[in-house]
Amino acid sequence: MGRVVGSLIRAAALVAWWPALAQQPGEAPVPFQVDVQLVRVLATVKAPTGELVGSLGKSDFEVWDNSVKQEISVFERTTAQPLSVSLLVDTSASTAKDLRYELDSSARFLRSLFAGGNDEDTAALYRFSYDVELLSSFTRRLGRLESALRALKPDSGTSLYDAIYLASRDLEDRGGRHVIVVVTDGGDTTSAKTFHHALEAAQLANAVIYSILVMPITNDAGRNIGGENALTTLAVETGGRVFVPSYGAELDAAFAEIIRDLRTQYLLAFYPRNLAPTTERFHRLYVKVHGPYLQVQTRSGYYGDSSGPAGKGAGKRAPWGGR
Repeated sequence: MGRVVGSLIRAAALVAWWPALAQQPGEAPVPFQVDVQLVRVLATVKAPTGELVGSLGKSDFEVWDNSVKQEISVFERTTAQPLSVSLLVDTSASTAKDLRYELDSSARFLRSLFAGGNDEDTAALYRFSYDVELLSSFTRRLGRLESALRALKPDSGTSLYDAIYLASRDLEDRGGRHVIVVVTDGGDTTSAKTFHHALEAAQLANAVIYSILVMPITNDAGRNIGGENALTTLAVETGGRVFVPSYGAELDAAFAEIIRDLRTQYLLAFYPRNLAPTTERFHRLYVKVHGPYLQVQTRSGYYGDSSGPAGKGAGKRAPWGGR
């Protein structure tokens, strides 16, 4: 079975035998192994008013993989699985004027992260300009992270996609939930990696991307619309959100919203079943929640088997008309 995104729970290998019809006379059966992997999906649900909804049950959700409805094998309401949070701070020259506000808010975010939740929650810190630097690997040592933040200085260039790519690679083999928080003021200018490289790496790592887009220029003539659209797509495709705050209280509020999202996540997991053969490694996911006007926020898919077995239900169409 091909590679499945993010943190995977591997089932015990099962030994089976080929049917007798596939054997030549006098030959012994040929054993083979089936490696079954659990696909984990994090979901945040909101009411039409924007309030988080954390009281739903397993029966309130449906999960569809490549248009085939799946059985939810694992369900956790407001999961407390440990968080690995990668904080990526843009130190390009355009942030120089207000960088101190960003760093102060980032420090308050890390303090809030460690103040509640799981005692195994950790954070890593990266800074990016023309290059990307890991300032602190995953830790709960708040003083270490705050010291690294205080030492940041502005520089030229914006290698946003490189930063997301590298942070995703570092998250890939970690347990629990994976989150990338990007604090930036615009689009990419100096990355070696592309937008698609960054998105694929995040999806392979099962990482949720939250983008805090702090823009010193708010009029349309000076805004980097392409950069904003790219950050929005990265967030939507991974089940995250984009915030566009001004400095001060609004920036703190954006970080607080991220904390609330992470404290009110559902964990849904399933073993892929009845999937039709396909040459595509990327599986499209659709999560439906029952309830009037409820909105679910989750990733768009995962990388998995490119030749899933056809079976009962393989031709069943998803409720939104997917293929």
